[in-house]
Amino acid sequence: MRDLVIVGAGGFARETASAAAAANRVRPTWRILGFADDNPALHGTVRSGLPILGSVDDVIGTDAAVVVCVGNPSNYTARRGIVERLGLPAERYATVVHPSAEVGAGCTVGPGSVLLAGTVLTADLEVGSHVAVMPHVVITHEDRIEDYVTIASGVRLGGGATLRQGAYIGAGALVREGVTVGAWSQIGMGSVVLRDVPPDEVWVGSPARFLRSAKLEELTS
Repeated sequence: MRDLVIVGAGGFARETASAAAAANRVRPTWRILGFADDNPALHGTVRSGLPILGSVDDVIGTDAAVVVCVGNPSNYTARRGIVERLGLPAERYATVVHPSAEVGAGCTVGPGSVLLAGTVLTADLEVGSHVAVMPHVVITHEDRIEDYVTIASGVRLGGGATLRQGAYIGAGALVREGVTVGAWSQIGMGSVVLRDVPPDEVWVGSPARFLRSAKLEELTS
């Protein structure tokens, strides 16, 4: 078993801890040490039965595997920011896969990525590094998911779709086959994406249409 520290202490971090614990029940893999969070008020407290060990930077001086589980619809660049700040080699990052997830032949999943319960990767597709895939997502043949993408629960991607770096796909959204969602763009909950989405934009509706700029300068400030 390998030591594991989860960066963040919010909902996604706690869900990832549960996924790692579920994986251990099938095959012992992770010794889950706890969470790292920059809020000093949380240090020494317990979330989901695990301690909050200290600040994020404390993981640098350890040998533990790390998975960064931060970010939300209002700031979905945060995961990239922490990964860049830590500067750890790829081999330090854990890939956490819930045992109920199905990973088909020819599928690859990069370091630091998380597949939560009920995820389906059908065949011959690529999931990059530090990707967050929430429960009951379906990713199909020849899809390409680049680094730092977030895919919320219940999303369905048609074959040959591409999600560029950092894209955020809201819960229940549908993406048509062959469509590309641009880097750091955000797709609203329940949207139906029938055509390519440019980078740095927010699209909503059925069919999805432009709503506003993603205003990433605010998210990264």
